Amino acid sequence: MSFRSFVIAILFLSIFYMGLSTAMDTDTWWHLRTGEVIVQTGAIPKTDSFSFTRAGHPWHYPSMAWLSQLQLYAVYTHLGFGGLNLWTAVMITLAFTFIYKALSGPPLLRAFMLVPAVTASGVYWAARPYMVTFVLTAAFLWILEDYRWGRTKRLIWLPLLMVLWANSHPGFTIGFLVWGAYFAAELIPWAAARLRRQPAAEAGRRTSQLALAGLGMLLAACINPAGPAVLGYTLETLSIGVLRDHIVEWQSPNFHWPSTQPFALLLLFSIGIVGASRIGLGFSDFFLLVGFGYLGLLAGRNIPAFALAAPLVLERHVQAILAQLADRFGWKPGQPLAASWIRWLHVAVVLLGLLVILVQARTHFDEEARAEYLAARYPVGAVEYLRREQPPGRLLNSYNWGGYLIWNLREYPVFTDGRTDLYGDELLEDWLALSQAQPGWPEVLERHEIDLILLEKTRRVVLALPFHGWQTLYEDEHSVLYGRAAQAE
Repeated sequence: MSFRSFVIAILFLSIFYMGLSTAMDTDTWWHLRTGEVIVQTGAIPKTDSFSFTRAGHPWHYPSMAWLSQLQLYAVYTHLGFGGLNLWTAVMITLAFTFIYKALSGPPLLRAFMLVPAVTASGVYWAARPYMVTFVLTAAFLWILEDYRWGRTKRLIWLPLLMVLWANSHPGFTIGFLVWGAYFAAELIPWAAARLRRQPAAEAGRRTSQLALAGLGMLLAACINPAGPAVLGYTLETLSIGVLRDHIVEWQSPNFHWPSTQPFALLLLFSIGIVGASRIGLGFSDFFLLVGFGYLGLLAGRNIPAFALAAPLVLERHVQAILAQLADRFGWKPGQPLAASWIRWLHVAVVLLGLLVILVQARTHFDEEARAEYLAARYPVGAVEYLRREQPPGRLLNSYNWGGYLIWNLREYPVFTDGRTDLYGDELLEDWLALSQAQPGWPEVLERHEIDLILLEKTRRVVLALPFHGWQTLYEDEHSVLYGRAAQAE
């Protein structure tokens, strides 16, 4: 095995291994349930049937995510929860394969660029439809980087991929932002040349090609069960105040958390490397670095997009710095050892990596390990109690557990869950007022005719409920289930 093959194999085995450790998310559950509904009914849901607070209300999300929800459900049906881990790892590896192909340096430099990007992007990996956005963002970057260097054959893929994207996740708007960075980089020089009345035929041709690709993308995004209405979905979602103010992934990252430190380091590293190199920052590089850096600072869920774009910019400047060092110190990179025993050592290390991955993958298919994982994060015992005893009435549940209940407790429609686009500010504010025991919280229970309450024991209102006529029906280390006094007797 050559040194080049060894570096590539170790790089992608490491990426796959890192991706294999994450899968389940609080929202994964309702995506699975939606995929199940699509399979069972043969139709994409247009209204909500999972909650009692929004039952029958228009629900637009499945029209933009039905393909990925079907994927998730199919994987779960055939491979279980372990399969969702494998799916997530494959999607992550595929995304960084596109970024690796978009880079132009030697394998060791490409690996050096990807490692911090992989680490930074891991903050929001999960078995959710946005993994499709993760992959297609990388694919768009690869295609448009090729176009930047004069390879135009793949440009036709942008509209085709946009059809897939607009039916897999609402994050397809990121595709337009990536396209916009490269389009602006072509438009600005062309416009400047026109203002100076200089020849700009080539610049005009390239600008026109990208403009046509953008128009094709716009039309392709409308090939969707919801039609052109999908184009306004992102703005509608961003207008939800509770989402921005209280949902962690939509807030600016907290840099005191270890999970966001890799993003901070990658951002600072990018600034330092660009400043230290002697080459200018091209327009597309500027828009990618500044634009996605800003989005990452604005909302943590945008960090993975920055992590995909940053290596493309950094590699050019790192190569320039290495060239400067070579000129200054007369340094020339040596050739890797080619002894036969070194090649066999490479093979042995790769095989060992494969073995480690197989062992890790096996743990995700272990029923006992899965049960321990779920019991530590979800109200497993409370769900079993509700199934067994079936106390009547409406159930108010924790926001974080809504998705789990949608999949595992179908007898009780939920009060709320991670579908913030469905619930809107009014209902989410009711949930916050109650969970935080804000003034007027008892009226929230009365207005929604709540008979059962299932919450984390850490919620502030839990301490107040016994003093307002609520009695404990079930309690364990993580959760507590309350019923009205008449039910508990």
